[in-house]
Amino acid sequence: MPLDRILVETDAPFLAPTPMRGKMNEPMFTHYTLENMAEQLGMTYNEIAKITTDNAHRLWLDK
Repeated sequence: MPLDRILVETDAPFLAPTPMRGKMNEPMFTHYTLENMAEQLGMTYNEIAKITTDNAHRLWLDK
């Protein structure tokens, strides 16, 4: 998947990230997804956070 197409979302309220299993999932837990994505892609957390934020802005705010 091209990096300019990826977003981060949550399956709230179900399937919380591993460190939070057993708790209700919340959007504030998306940082766990970002951490995992960064590791898998060989990028820093800040790099992947900027990419996904820019993509979300382009999707929702650029009309």
